[in-house]
Amino acid sequence: MSSGGTTAVTPAQAGFRWPAEWEPHAATWLSWPHNDETWPGRLPAVERAFAQIVVALCPSENVCINVLDAAMEDRVRKLLVEVGIDPDLRVRFFPIATDDAWIRDHGPVFVVAEGVPGERERALIDFRFNAWGEKYPPWDRDDAVPAAMAKQLGLRRFDARHWVLEAGSIDGNGSGCVLATESCLLNPNRNCRADGSAPGREEVEVQLAGSLGCEQVLWLGEGIAGDDTDGHIDDIARFIAPDRIAVALEEDPHDDNYAPLRENWQRLRALRNDRGQPFDLIPLPMPPPIVIDGQRCPASYANFYLANETALVPVFDVPSDTRALAILADCLPGRNVVGISSRDLVMGLGAVHCLTQQEPL
Repeated sequence: MSSGGTTAVTPAQAGFRWPAEWEPHAATWLSWPHNDETWPGRLPAVERAFAQIVVALCPSENVCINVLDAAMEDRVRKLLVEVGIDPDLRVRFFPIATDDAWIRDHGPVFVVAEGVPGERERALIDFRFNAWGEKYPPWDRDDAVPAAMAKQLGLRRFDARHWVLEAGSIDGNGSGCVLATESCLLNPNRNCRADGSAPGREEVEVQLAGSLGCEQVLWLGEGIAGDDTDGHIDDIARFIAPDRIAVALEEDPHDDNYAPLRENWQRLRALRNDRGQPFDLIPLPMPPPIVIDGQRCPASYANFYLANETALVPVFDVPSDTRALAILADCLPGRNVVGISSRDLVMGLGAVHCLTQQEPL
C-alpha cells in the first residue's frame, strides 16, 4: 500500500497501538489560531500564547504548524522571530487550512507498531469530526485535517470515519488502558444508533479496542462547568504513568465542579488495573472560577501537555497556579514544568492540551 493511503483493517488488527503521551515525540502539532469568533477581541493575545508554547517546545522537539496560507506562515514566522525562535530550525509549516485551532480534536490520532527491535511503523487514524456534536459550523476544513496530514507526512491512514471521536475525550497509558467519560462518549450527538439513541458502553469499547488497541476503559461520569465538549477527559483525569493518574478535585463544596469531580475520584478509587491493583491517584487542585464576559470557562490544570522534556501546564494568574505547578513538578521528574498563561486561551473554552497533538517517534 502506498504512503498516505487508507487501509480497511483496523489499527489493532494490523498490530498498532496508541502510545502514551509521555513516550518520545517526533513533533508536536499545532493549528495556528485565526477564528475571531472563538476569541473575540483576544486573538492577538492568543497568538502570543501560542508563540510561548512554541518557545517551550522547541528545545526538545520539532513543532509542526498548520496554517491557512503563505501570508499566515509569513506572519507567524515574524512573530516567532520576535520571541527568539528561528523558524527555520525546529519549526515546520504545513498548508493545511482549518476552521479553528483545536487540533487535539480535529487532528488525527497517531499509532505505532513495533516490528524488529529498534524499528517501528507510524500511522494515523482519521476519525470523523463534527465540532463537538455539531455545535460550531462550519467544520468541514477541520474534518479534512487528518487526511491532509497523512498526505503531507506520507503515513498510512486508517479510515475510521464511521465513528466520531475527539482525542481530547480519551486519555491512554500506552498499555491498553483508556480513560473516558460517559457524558461525552455515550452522547448521541457524536454517534447514535439508527433509532437516534445513544451508543452503549459495549459499542464504544468495541470501537476503542479496534482503533486504539484498548483493552480496558475506565469510565468516569461528567465533565467540568463551562465545558462545551460534553465532558472531555483532558480537563478531569490524566495518565502520567501506566498506573498513575493526576485527577482534578474541587475543594469548594459550593462550586459546581465539587460533586462531579468527587464522584469521578470515587470511581477511580474503586477501579483496578489489569493486574487487579488500584491506581495511584494524584489530586490536582482546581483554579477558582474563571468567568469572562459572563461565561464560566473550563479552566483546569489537568489540561497539561507532556512533551519530550517539558510539561506545559495552563495557568490562570491565580494563587492556585503555584500549588498546581509544584504538584506536577513533583510527580513528573525529569521534565521541566512550564506554566503557559491561559486566561486568554480558555476564553475559547479550551487550553494547552486541547491545542496540541503529539506525533510519536
